[in-house]
Amino acid sequence: MATCPSDKDPNEDLKDPGAAPYGNFINYYSFNPPENRLKLIPETLLRDLGHGDVEEEPTLILDVGCNSGELSVAVYKHLVQDPEEKSQRSTVHLLGFDLDGALIERAKQTNPLQKNISFMQLDITEETKQLQDYLSQHRCSHFHLCLCLAVTMWVHLNHGDSGLLQLLSRLASISQHLLLEAQPWKCYRSAARRLRKLGRTDFEHFKTLKIQGDIAEHAREHLERHCGMELMRSFGSTTWDRKLLLFRRRRA
Repeated sequence: MATCPSDKDPNEDLKDPGAAPYGNFINYYSFNPPENRLKLIPETLLRDLGHGDVEEEPTLILDVGCNSGELSVAVYKHLVQDPEEKSQRSTVHLLGFDLDGALIERAKQTNPLQKNISFMQLDITEETKQLQDYLSQHRCSHFHLCLCLAVTMWVHLNHGDSGLLQLLSRLASISQHLLLEAQPWKCYRSAARRLRKLGRTDFEHFKTLKIQGDIAEHAREHLERHCGMELMRSFGSTTWDRKLLLFRRRRA
């Protein structure tokens, strides 16, 4: 039966599953390995979206909430054939960011493709200037593909309904395509229950959230109604029963 990380203690080794209130688990990819997503994403995705890996113009990928970077690297290798051989001439660049500085340091230290993959510490709920600077550095106005995988719930719980909608709007404003994996509502209940079990203060906004139920559908509605995007394709659901949805900027 499909589970979500909030149903199962992802920090068993720490004996403290509430130690990551922003989803910044130090061993995240040990219980949700990259393969859980990659098996749903076609290796030809960049080409399907009209981008190659050796072109005059760069192709930029953004990984939101990249944790310690394992998925960022795995996605790059999945989408770029023979990345080690092409590292000198590939024009595909991936930027991963996370608000946890320790995780970002680990990502930088273990990054095998430093010419094409970079990491930075960033809280997207506060500012995006660093992302705009990165785009300017590559002379691009948008990221060609943005990955937002299992991030929405943590922003929602910590910043409320407005924080969730602002996140979606910000990502839409800087992305041509957005690959979204939103945690279902059952994970919210489990995350809140876990904190209460530990005797900790509940998430500040949990009891006042009006956006509930099918979070992926709420996200789709906001992106299509208010952000100029449209659902392009669903890649199905992960082993944790989360939809993997690809949106694109609506054509004029």
